[in-house]
Amino acid sequence: MRDTVHQIINTVLANRGKKLIDSLNDSMRLRDDIGFDSLDLAELTVRIEAQFNVDIFEKGIISTVGEIFERLK
Repeated sequence: MRDTVHQIINTVLANRGKKLIDSLNDSMRLRDDIGFDSLDLAELTVRIEAQFNVDIFEKGIISTVGEIFERLK
């Protein structure tokens, strides 16, 4: 699961011409550390839902990578 989420995040970054990340840790903030904006978060949501059948924002806003993993459990 972690590798798939990492791939999805890098796909979103690549689609927007942003720098890819080498590794993930649970404390990484989606906006501040990874550099996502609102459009990136929307694409992330769609891709994760397509892959895992889970809307990570269904129960409210998330801000860290660790929160993604919590919602995917």
